[in-house]
Amino acid sequence: MSAPAEHYTAFTRLLHWLMAAMILAMLFIGVGMVASISSAHEVLIAVHRPLGIAILLLVLIRLANRLAHRAPPLPSDLPLWQRLMAKASQVLLYALMLAMPLIGWSMLSAGNYPIVMFGAVHLPAIAPASPALYAFLRQAHTYLAFVLFAVFLLHLAGALFHGLIRRDGVLASMVHGPGRKEDKH
Repeated sequence: MSAPAEHYTAFTRLLHWLMAAMILAMLFIGVGMVASISSAHEVLIAVHRPLGIAILLLVLIRLANRLAHRAPPLPSDLPLWQRLMAKASQVLLYALMLAMPLIGWSMLSAGNYPIVMFGAVHLPAIAPASPALYAFLRQAHTYLAFVLFAVFLLHLAGALFHGLIRRDGVLASMVHGPGRKEDKH
């Protein structure tokens, strides 16, 4: 494991922002899927499934990348409760980014639905066909989507707090690489 840096690597930043956009899109696509009975419903499903699997693959890459590259340290004057909240929210985000696609995949498997990626490419079932399991996983997927959205918003609020109020370099470490100095007015 490498020593902490002042900024995240370019690859880490790319993964972060790509996944942020994908997760936000996924949340809105999910809402659109359950709220729509129009012809758009099938299109949303066709986008939702492969996007979920892409997020699952990217979070696995992110975890491997995180093990290889330590995060920049938090400011030393940050109160302990804020440090703990930052760590807890990060663990919760990673857990949800892993759980949501796996629960969705399991839910479709339990409902005996094909997991179509594109064309003739299908994923295998990872759960037994069971209406009761399907119903449970569907509820779990729905509730955890709300939790993910709430944690996403808290993460955004924390980033804006560091970038706009504290101006302590935490947001800057994920926005741009070394070489740019953050305004400390």
